[in-house]
Amino acid sequence: MTRTSFLRTRPRARTGTRRALLCAALLTVVAQSTAAVPASAEGPGGHGGRDCVRTEHPLDGQARKVLEITRKAKKDLRLNAVELRVTIDGREVVTDALGESMTGVRAEPDMHFRAGSVAFAHIGTALLQLVQERKVGLDDTVERWLPDLPKADRITLRMLASNTSGLHDYVTDPAFLAELEPHPFRAWTPQELLAYPLRHSFWYEPGTSWSYSHANYLLLVAALEKITGVPIEQFVKERVTGPLGLRNTRNNFTPDIPRPVLHAFTSDRGLYEESTFWNPSWTTAPGAVITTHICDLARSAEGIGSGELLSPRAYRTLLNPGTVGLGGQSPTCPASICLKQTPAKHFGLGVIVVNGWVLQNPSFSGYAAIQAYLPSKRLAIAVSTTKTATTPDGNTAEVVAQRIAAELAPGVPLSIV
Repeated sequence: MTRTSFLRTRPRARTGTRRALLCAALLTVVAQSTAAVPASAEGPGGHGGRDCVRTEHPLDGQARKVLEITRKAKKDLRLNAVELRVTIDGREVVTDALGESMTGVRAEPDMHFRAGSVAFAHIGTALLQLVQERKVGLDDTVERWLPDLPKADRITLRMLASNTSGLHDYVTDPAFLAELEPHPFRAWTPQELLAYPLRHSFWYEPGTSWSYSHANYLLLVAALEKITGVPIEQFVKERVTGPLGLRNTRNNFTPDIPRPVLHAFTSDRGLYEESTFWNPSWTTAPGAVITTHICDLARSAEGIGSGELLSPRAYRTLLNPGTVGLGGQSPTCPASICLKQTPAKHFGLGVIVVNGWVLQNPSFSGYAAIQAYLPSKRLAIAVSTTKTATTPDGNTAEVVAQRIAAELAPGVPLSIV
């Protein structure tokens, strides 16, 4: 029944009844508005209940210096917005947001943005917890859970989690990019994504080298869901994001982002355009497509980077699951893909290790971010950036974080490239 026919056939209410209905409707709107308050506004304390706000206490010299560095970086890189939070030993140094989310809309620290590969750090930690509990072994081959995967009897959970399986990366496949670019709102299935790397031969025999591939995480998630019998979003929430108190870090099965939203813009397709709600289903497996805000990102940096949820032995594996020494140019895999993994710069189990910093650095569809933790100083840096039409290419959040790190941890460069 259309709205018009409904209005025509609905009997007229008496005045008293109409007033009662109006009051009921207003109460319903109030109730719905209260229920719709985003999680970021549900926290305890002041600020209207918001749990991620600008630093309001008098700034000390350290905090002022960090903000000065950030403002200059925003200007130098011609950024639309920069969100940042820095903590030392869990103590807030500064939390702030500079610039605009959209024209005329000020950026706020509690605005949510896409966090991409941060999910891999959470998944790696959750996997190591299973290993600690002897529910699975890192060197278990995956044929029992992924029987249709080529070389499944030679590929282990460790290889999928550490990017040493030899599978091609669909994100660098020209055929995939030719389909993705004109269709940014397309919803992708894991089967559609895996079809691209599986049409190629492996770069190398599993476990003999290193090369980054999003396909590894699609397959790792599929295996973990078989192992645990629960969806990946529940598995990670129970073991990582819940225990760390990351109430604003969550999976999204649609392109929607919880409110309030930090909007993104990009020139990836030639025209500077809004990309906030482009479909992120291609980035990783369903259930692991996450959004967060800057305070959760800093807490994630602390919790993952310190190994808070792991035994000392598992933490060492997180930082180096056997990747150091792998990679480098080979007859089938060029050095630009099979990057040499060194003690100073290498991939761990869902994390990146750079000069002792433990980090993840998502960047796609106009969003860029970094969570970085330096265990020796208990220093956490979280940055999220969005672009203007003239912002240079690359992960600009990394550049901002590098400048902050140079001030707070001189001599320990956060030099990712």
